[in-house]
Amino acid sequence: LDCEMNSSHAHAVEISPLCYDFINGSCPKFVYPLLLKVPLYLFFSSVVILTVLGNLFVILTIVHFKQLHMPTNYLVLSLAVTDLLLGGFVMPPSMLRSVETCWYLGPLFCKIHSSVDITLSTASIINLCFISIDRYYAVCQPLLYHSKITPLVTVIMISICWTVSAIVGFGIIFLELNILGIEKFYYENVECEGGCVLFSFHCSFHCSQ
Repeated sequence: LDCEMNSSHAHAVEISPLCYDFINGSCPKFVYPLLLKVPLYLFFSSVVILTVLGNLFVILTIVHFKQLHMPTNYLVLSLAVTDLLLGGFVMPPSMLRSVETCWYLGPLFCKIHSSVDITLSTASIINLCFISIDRYYAVCQPLLYHSKITPLVTVIMISICWTVSAIVGFGIIFLELNILGIEKFYYENVECEGGCVLFSFHCSFHCSQ
């Protein structure tokens, strides 16, 4: 009986799905049933389309109407560009990875995708911070608003936002700062073929598979 159980267990291990069946060190794969996979793709695709179209509408509106060309709306424009890029570049590969539970786009694009993800997420947060500063002066110190929040100040804010975000996003991934001090653990226990994990010991930003 023990032999039969061991044999059954070994057989189950052998047929467990992998991202790449003929590559050593391949990541395990969870296969969703088709009846669940189709609704997931439809839902995520709808979210992507709404995100892209909504932010594209905001961008075109601000660019087209000259009466909207003011410091506050430049910050809103920067935020809309950030979210448009998130919807158009980051979300589709993430959708594929979430539904297929494997990464089939290669290790280099995994690094680029993770870097852009962190960059845009950071830019979105910083944009919101600058918008809150702008609104603080507009509401709490209206007499000083036009002298404090000038077009030049807005340009500096946006430049700081994108520069800091790019340094953080690409620096963390390509310099492997997210696994600093735990490289051995990461390469022995986390990394596998077909995976794209944004891994950090403290999960400072976010962890995803």
